[in-house]
Amino acid sequence: MRVAVVAGPDPGHAFPAIALCLRLAAAGDHPILLTGTEWLDAARDAGIEAVELAGLDVTDGDDDTDAGEKIHKRAARMAVLNVPVLRDLTPDLIVSDVITVCGGLAAELMGIPWVELNPQPLYLPSRGLPPIGSGLAPGTGVRGRVRDVVLRALTARSVKEGQRQRSAARVEIGLPAREPGPARRLVATLPALEVPRPDWPAEAVVVGPLHFEPTDAVLPIPPGEGPVIVVAPSTAAIGAQGMAELVLERLVPGRTVPAGARVVISRLGGQDVVVPPWASVGLGRQDELLTHADLVICGGGHGMLSKTLLAGVPMVVIPGGGDQWELANRVVRQGSARLIRPLTAEALVAEVGEVLSSPAYREAARRAGESIAGVVDPVRVCHESVAG
Repeated sequence: MRVAVVAGPDPGHAFPAIALCLRLAAAGDHPILLTGTEWLDAARDAGIEAVELAGLDVTDGDDDTDAGEKIHKRAARMAVLNVPVLRDLTPDLIVSDVITVCGGLAAELMGIPWVELNPQPLYLPSRGLPPIGSGLAPGTGVRGRVRDVVLRALTARSVKEGQRQRSAARVEIGLPAREPGPARRLVATLPALEVPRPDWPAEAVVVGPLHFEPTDAVLPIPPGEGPVIVVAPSTAAIGAQGMAELVLERLVPGRTVPAGARVVISRLGGQDVVVPPWASVGLGRQDELLTHADLVICGGGHGMLSKTLLAGVPMVVIPGGGDQWELANRVVRQGSARLIRPLTAEALVAEVGEVLSSPAYREAARRAGESIAGVVDPVRVCHESVAG
C-alpha cells in the first residue's frame, strides 16, 4: 500500500510523521513523507522517500495573527498546490497531521481516504471536559460540572468561528462546506495521558506515541556516582526560555543537588552555553539517554513527556504556551511530575529536590509507561481505513 504522510516542519509534528513512515515501511508498505525542507534529509537517511510540502512559506496575504485563518485558509491554498504532487505519488491513503490540514483537504479533492494523525492526546472539544488547554481536571459534583459548562460556553464562540473559517476555506477550493472528517484518527499518545470523555469519537484510536531520533549520536554522561538529570528544552516556539542556562547556574552538585550529580542537556541547537565539568550539552539520542536518567526537566511537549514516561523516569515540567500547560497538568495529576510556572531559581531547586527524594514519582512514571500495553497498531488502522 502506498501512503502519503503529510506534516509540517515543527519537530513535534514532523518527527511522529517520520516515525509512522518507518512503521509503515517495516510492515511492507511504501510511505512517502511530505514535510518542510528541514527534515527531508533526516527522513531520507532513515530510508524514507521524502518530498517537499509545497506552500509552507508565508505569503503577503496570510494573517498569522489569526490562528484560524492560519490553519484553514493557508491549508486550503496548500491543498490545491499539493494535489498535483500527490497525484504523481499515486497514494492509496493520505495521513494528514492534525494541524497540517492540507493533507486531508487534498485527499478529499482527490477522492481517496485519509487518516488524521494526532501526535498528542485527542484535543477535540468534549461535552464532558473543561476546555482543552485550561489544564483543569474534569469538574466533579454540581459545582464542578457547572464550572465546566460555563467554561465551555466561554470558548464556544471561538470554536464556532474556527468551524466557520474551515467551511469558508473548503468552499473556496470546491469542497462542500460540511466536512465529512477522516476515516480514522490516530491518537499517538499513551493511554495514561488521555482523559476519559463520554463522547469519545468512534473513529479515534489510541495507537501509542510515535518517536523518531534525528541522530545516531550518543551524548556523553559526565563521570560521577550521583543522579543523572536530563534537561530537554522545548523545541516549540511557545516553549519556556532560559531553562538550560538556569539549570547550569543553579543545580550545582554538592550544593543544590546531591554530590556527584550529572546534568545532560539534550537539544537540537548547538552548545552555546558555558558547560561545567559535571555537565554536557548537545544533540544525541534521547531514548538511549533516558535509560540512564533519574530525572528529566523538560518543557511539556508531548514528544518528550511520552518518551520519558515510556522510560519510567519522573519529571519536573516547565511548560510554555499552547498545549504544554494542558499536558503538564495531566502528568502532575497522574503523579509522575512536578510543575513550575513561573520559572524561578528557588522553584527549580525545590521541585528537583522533591522529585529526586521521593520514589513515588518514579513509580507513577513507570505505571504511565506501562499503559502502552493498551494501544492499537497504527499500521493496522491505516490498512483498515483503506479496506473500509
